[in-house]
Formats: sequence, C-alpha cells, structure tokens
Amino acid sequence: MTKFITKRPWLKRWMVPLANWYADAAGYRKLGLRADDLIPEESDTVMLALKRLPPKEAYDRVFRLRRAFQCSLSHQLLPKDQQTKPEDDYLYLTPYIKEIEAESRERGDLEAMIVNKRKQNKS
Repeated sequence: MTKFITKRPWLKRWMVPLANWYADAAGYRKLGLRADDLIPEESDTVMLALKRLPPKEAYDRVFRLRRAFQCSLSHQLLPKDQQTKPEDDYLYLTPYIKEIEAESRERGDLEAMIVNKRKQNKS
C-alpha cells in the first residue's frame, strides 16, 4: 500500500499529514519513545536484530523504554522539550529486522536446494 501511495503525489500530499496526526495521537512520542520501540521483543528475529544494534543505539533504546515506563507509572507525560519530535522518530530497528528476514529466506532457499551430481562420461 505504501508504494501505491508514494507513486501518486496528490495522494501522498493528503496522507502524510494524516499519518503525522495519527502518530502524534498514538501518544508514544509524548513518552519519549520512537515507533520501533513499540515492536514486541518476543520473536527470535527481533531479538537478533536487537543484538545487532550498535551499543549507543541499544543503550538509548533501553533508556527510552525505562523513562517511558517511569512516566507511565507516575501518570505523567514528559515535558515538551524531552518528547520525541517527528524528525527524530526514524526507523532504527526495522532495517535490521528486514535484513535478518532476508537472510533467513535466503538460508531457507539454500537449504531446500537439491544438488544432483553429474554423471561422468566414460570415453
């Protein structure tokens, strides 16, 4: 659906403000989180992607999650200057997840491959 929208400039101009409004209304930015912080960690793919994160990004993620949890417990939002701005809300974990999924597809294709030996000619 994303490709459909991005190929049509008039539809993209209409959808981008709507998407920004929806992301703001979701409330995770008011707790200092990014969109990729909301991805559940239960799958092996996500766990492996988290291990591949650079140390600073992994530390920042843990900090954001702990700070959001503390805000949630105290029923307060972060001050405006500490909330995540739309330009700071980029996908930092999704590229790793896509890379791991592509690797697993490739591994599956290679493991399913059948190799036949050539018969040698007796000449």
